[in-house]
Amino acid sequence: MPQHKVKILISGGGTGGHIFPALAIANALKQKCDADILFVGALGRMEMKKIPEAGYQIEGLWISGFQRRITLKNILFPFKVIFSLTQALMIINRFKPDIAVGVGGYASGPALKVASKKGVPTVLQEQNSYPGITNKLLCKAANKICVAYEGMEKYFPKEKILITGNPVRKEIVDLKGKRKDALSYFQLNQEKTTLLVIGGSQGALSINESIRSNIELITSKDVQIIWQTGEKYYNTARNIIEQQKTPQIKVHAFIQRMDYAYAAADLVVSRAGAIAISELCAVKKPTIFVPLPHAAEDHQTKNAMALVKKNAALMVRDSDAKESIGNLIINLIEETKKRSLLATNIAKLAHLNAADVIADEILALAKKQ
Repeated sequence: MPQHKVKILISGGGTGGHIFPALAIANALKQKCDADILFVGALGRMEMKKIPEAGYQIEGLWISGFQRRITLKNILFPFKVIFSLTQALMIINRFKPDIAVGVGGYASGPALKVASKKGVPTVLQEQNSYPGITNKLLCKAANKICVAYEGMEKYFPKEKILITGNPVRKEIVDLKGKRKDALSYFQLNQEKTTLLVIGGSQGALSINESIRSNIELITSKDVQIIWQTGEKYYNTARNIIEQQKTPQIKVHAFIQRMDYAYAAADLVVSRAGAIAISELCAVKKPTIFVPLPHAAEDHQTKNAMALVKKNAALMVRDSDAKESIGNLIINLIEETKKRSLLATNIAKLAHLNAADVIADEILALAKKQ
């Protein structure tokens, strides 16, 4: 008699910070067993493109977040919730998962709510030091909650918490022997210092403007730059480098080969999202963090400060970035011992097996079911 394939539903998304951990978990599960994995995302969000590109099937729900400001979009919100719950019920009745995994984001709410009501065991994965509203709402019904930070019993039932760290994609953080190919990929000089600028999967306006204001200062030190701008700022950045004739700056709306970007980089400027931090710890890169100032409970600043206190990174506040980031970058370029110390210390904070630990927990619960 053929063995039953483990059926695993993974739901969530909205940003790379939710999507990429989900893919890391899915890849770990695939390595451990012959799993049948179905993703559930939100229609119109980036997971509807990124998940199929990674080779997985995804179904989309008509759902979005509730806007905190007064807007006509909120009129549709209750209808979207009802409709998405109905969609989720149909998907779960058809797919019949053995277990459901929520990684945060809009779609995670309806899918995990329906799954738990149907008696399907559920696992939550929370990336941040301050949890999103979806995971807060789902935590009481969850069987296990995998977290990256200590002190999460403030938000979740203590007995359900498992500290795993954040899962990172192995193909992203396996950089051995890639530097030469990476510099060729970006058409950069093998001998020059390389700065990587990343503002998250959708870019960051303040980081982009800060780099724009300091281009002449940074490039005066013969530095080359890989600059991920996001779609909205891409054309502006392209025009800037064409006008200033700075071919050593390579502008990308979105970087497909992040492993090459990390392999090429000697130092990094980044937002302080949980997944960005997890990846930077894993790839051992000296980093200047510019936390998103409007993140819930200012959790990005808390994320960054956890590293700064351990001399594992530098931080500049978003409001100060335009004025001070150029000098910070130059100082770090010139102080090779400081860069080496930051790289050593940030590496100590890496959780390289987080995806495997989470996958083992998922499979153990699925087996009980």
